[in-house]
Amino acid sequence: MKKYSLHIKFLSLTLLVIFLFGFASRRNAHKTINHIDVIFENGDNLFISYEMVNKLLIQSLDANKNKSKENINLNSLEEFVQSNDMVENAEIFLSLNGDLGALITQRTPILRVANGKESYYYDKQGIKMPLSNNYSARVPITSNELNSENCHDIICMANKIKNDKFLNKQIIGIRQIETNGKIQFELTTRMGNQIVIFGEFKKVDEKIKKLKVFYQKSISDNTLENYKSINLKFENQVVCAKY
Repeated sequence: MKKYSLHIKFLSLTLLVIFLFGFASRRNAHKTINHIDVIFENGDNLFISYEMVNKLLIQSLDANKNKSKENINLNSLEEFVQSNDMVENAEIFLSLNGDLGALITQRTPILRVANGKESYYYDKQGIKMPLSNNYSARVPITSNELNSENCHDIICMANKIKNDKFLNKQIIGIRQIETNGKIQFELTTRMGNQIVIFGEFKKVDEKIKKLKVFYQKSISDNTLENYKSINLKFENQVVCAKY
């Protein structure tokens, strides 16, 4: 009898837990969204503000922030937020207390196009970004007119500059030149204001190493300001032109 009593108590407790869980789940599903928590994964909200993300989410909720959680399509919210040109990725989720959370990855600009006709950024994936009213990125500028057919090499060059600590500080401009059907590059420097004749996007690491050695030597000799151009196209040497 005692054994049956224990089984009955255990079964009753199990049913009670299931009932409470189901009741809580149903009650939670009918709760409304009272707060939107926006988190920027890659630093501060430089190009798109918290308010802008909130506005996008509210618009996607049919302009009704108090919509019940059971009627929210998180995938649809993510797609809508990611449609913004400043957003690389968005992850939308519901917290346990009923708040709506948004984990936002902004696009990372690596190059600015300013050619007199238009002005915009390219991000690290080679996707166009509009300029932002919130923040101006310190990235190299090009005056080239770029399109989907001729932007590949310059995006590769801009990514190389972005990912190299020395070049990221020193290179402020990129010019793409086509000679005999080959794409070549000229870079403009911040310190010394020289033109770096880089040539084709080949033997890139070797050329960068030569440039760094040249700068180290010329800075120690206090001769950097004497040069107007630095040519890296020749094998195992740096050829410079003086003022």
